[in-house]
Amino acid sequence: MAGIKDVAKKAGVGVGTVSRMLNDSGYVADETRKKIEIAMKELNYTPNELARNLYHKRTGIIAVLVPNISNPFFAEFVNYVEAELYEIGFKMMLCNTEKEKNAELEYLDMLNRHIVDGVITGVHSLNVEEYRKIHKPIVALDRYLGESIPVVAVNHKEGGKLAAEVLFRNGCKKILHFKGSTAVESPYHERHFEFERIMKKNHVDVYSYELEWNRLDSEYYQKVVEDVFSEDFDFDGVFAVDRMAIACMNNVIRHHRKVPEDVKIVAYDGTFITDIVEPKVTAIVQPIKSLAKESVRLLANRINGVAYNNKQVMLGVTLKKGNTTIV
Repeated sequence: MAGIKDVAKKAGVGVGTVSRMLNDSGYVADETRKKIEIAMKELNYTPNELARNLYHKRTGIIAVLVPNISNPFFAEFVNYVEAELYEIGFKMMLCNTEKEKNAELEYLDMLNRHIVDGVITGVHSLNVEEYRKIHKPIVALDRYLGESIPVVAVNHKEGGKLAAEVLFRNGCKKILHFKGSTAVESPYHERHFEFERIMKKNHVDVYSYELEWNRLDSEYYQKVVEDVFSEDFDFDGVFAVDRMAIACMNNVIRHHRKVPEDVKIVAYDGTFITDIVEPKVTAIVQPIKSLAKESVRLLANRINGVAYNNKQVMLGVTLKKGNTTIV
């Protein structure tokens, strides 16, 4: 296998010249650069990426932390993040934290020890103070972690408003509303506050069920739905994240009620699963691809030395009309 000395010899230049070109660490004349490239091609020489990254004090690896990769929202987000990272020369290390108690802390430790160059986190399990101890490139998805850590989120207030307007327009009077845990400080609370505010203003009864912190698995969602249905609460509308909304829809149908005639359903996230069930679910859609793109852009800026103070990127949401509402 050819090495850097072989390339230098064939190109008729010094080893240091080849090294400068590979590491982009100094001037190399265009003619000399062309000779080196020809020699590399003829010798089938592949530069040592690890060595090059170490020279630049980088690993070329970004850790992406999500609570549950089986959750459709995070599955789509990770897919887009990986593609965006690849475009700018980084590889992704995926951390699925739900099953491992200390996984989030371990990955932050890797950042401290220069094993990864940065972290994109969509996890809500670790105390905020642990993040504030680390002065390294971190971007948070939908969570406030500190003044120096930029946040990427959607306009949840607008999302809550759109959902409330749809269900009110469809004549709903008693609504099941599943909301995220208030144990963490996150922009997503805005959608629940706005939804409840509008419904109260219009004299619509809302039964709000607060979900457990960091529980995103289907088994938990199904148990919650069964518990709520066992209380025999009379409702004609549902507002919940995609999988919870679909679990509710399935239970409504099993109890011989019709969707949307008897119960209207609006989901939040608008992932692909809302389109592959019958009836297709009306949903407030988060622009997951854009969330991924902005997360990677901000992290790349942080790695390149850009400092942020209370930086928040807020993207818009849209309403996708399905067949679980009438109008």
